[in-house]
Amino acid sequence: MIKTGIYGGSFNPIHNGHIQLAEWLCQHGGLDELWFLVSPQNPLKQADTDLLPEKDRLALAQLAVKSHPRLKVSDFEFNLPRPSFTVNTLQKLRDTYPEHNFTLIIGADNWLFFSHWKNPQEILHHHNIIIYPRNGYTIYPTSLPKNVKLVPAPLFNISSTEIRQCIANGEDASYALDKQVWKTIAEKGYYRKK
Repeated sequence: MIKTGIYGGSFNPIHNGHIQLAEWLCQHGGLDELWFLVSPQNPLKQADTDLLPEKDRLALAQLAVKSHPRLKVSDFEFNLPRPSFTVNTLQKLRDTYPEHNFTLIIGADNWLFFSHWKNPQEILHHHNIIIYPRNGYTIYPTSLPKNVKLVPAPLFNISSTEIRQCIANGEDASYALDKQVWKTIAEKGYYRKK
């Protein structure tokens, strides 16, 4: 079985923190590979006015992983009914890729809200979960179910929101992005004020 991490998000845009965390998880989290699952629209988030179209976010993510062989980008949720709930996505992934053992990757902020997700017990029944730390969110390892693990991944203080604000203000956000991602964002005028 291939141990595959599933890291879902809007990736609006994908940044170096996402890539560095994914690489760390492959090296230290017992994963063979990690898939960035670009979500069309998070059902728990309000419609985002500066959310790039899904195909553009997917293309940026694909550029970001080009030199990272263990990282892949997936549009799997694009073809599922919307909103795309994680429990449904994971079930379809299990059905479609039986040779993979999928581990869900979520931040500490999402874990604290996990009981509000659709059918959280179903997810726990079928999958291991890796939680990565987030500033301001405390998780006590002793409180976690046996198949849920808090990993001591480094904190990457980069946020997509911050990057979008930088670009909207005409500032340089290249420090936080893969070179090709930054070049494409600049060329296409993504996230600039209208």
